[in-house]
Amino acid sequence: MDVLSDVIAVMRIGRPRSARVEWRAPWGQQFPAVPGAAGFQVVLRGSSWLLPPEGEPIALSAGDVVFFPHGHGYAMADSPGTPVADVECDPATDEADLFASASAGAQGGEPATVLLCGGYRLDPGRAHPLLRDLPELIHLPAGPGLHPEVRAAVELLGAEIHRPRLGADTVVSSLLDMLLLYILRAWFTAEHGRCVVTGWASALADPSVAAALDAMHRDPARPWTVAELGTRAGLSRAAFARRFTELVGQPPLAYLTWWRLSSAGRLLGETDAPLSEIAAKVGYGSEFAFANAFKREYGMAPGRYRRTACPPRVPGGQAVRHSRDA
Repeated sequence: MDVLSDVIAVMRIGRPRSARVEWRAPWGQQFPAVPGAAGFQVVLRGSSWLLPPEGEPIALSAGDVVFFPHGHGYAMADSPGTPVADVECDPATDEADLFASASAGAQGGEPATVLLCGGYRLDPGRAHPLLRDLPELIHLPAGPGLHPEVRAAVELLGAEIHRPRLGADTVVSSLLDMLLLYILRAWFTAEHGRCVVTGWASALADPSVAAALDAMHRDPARPWTVAELGTRAGLSRAAFARRFTELVGQPPLAYLTWWRLSSAGRLLGETDAPLSEIAAKVGYGSEFAFANAFKREYGMAPGRYRRTACPPRVPGGQAVRHSRDA
């Protein structure tokens, strides 16, 4: 797997949630902070205002996407001066339906604004620095030729939620995953085009470091050396080690060890594979060596982690709510 896909696979827990809401003015909704979650809002029709906890209100028009990587609270309204109410059901929570369609705001009349909102549960204990480096708010404005993949995913997702058909559960879940990746890809692409690039955006923008990261993520079980990774990066061993450490924030083999153990944590939570098999998949020659390394990183043995620390698996076939009056 590539770096971005790997990061999402390790951090995501449970299933994403979403809702299509038709708003009739006047309306205002407060969305509280949800630690360990990421959320988004998309304006499908009409216009609205984003009211962040700090800073000026932001005008949003049809096609605009806003993404909150760290679960910070915010409000949405038809105008900056409209009072806001607490949200009744947060799509980021495990208790919410996979998807829902609702009407809200003033009674009667045509909906002035249609929003598509959603949320993803993330494991805060295994936060990858790639996501930690993201800003509090990512705004992808609509415009001719801008973010075509995001636009396509939004159009398909909105239509599927509005008129669900056979297989809707699988389609919506897959489209939500696609939308998350497309949003992050669009942001990193935009960051690569800036004059000053910092954080993990700079690591992914650097061809040499990106090549080494890709190699480690695609084959974490390989007994990589700094020299071999430097060859993949097209640099000498010393030059590669300096550049990687500067951009990623830790030496190559330290990052590799951290990533192997993060991957092991995901495998322990998502599979029933024996420890020896997981050890081999993440690059440890013996179950004993793997268990020692895992305990140093997590503070507990792999077996205990699987029994006590892994989030419960989310069963399929949950009830889906297609319509609801707010």
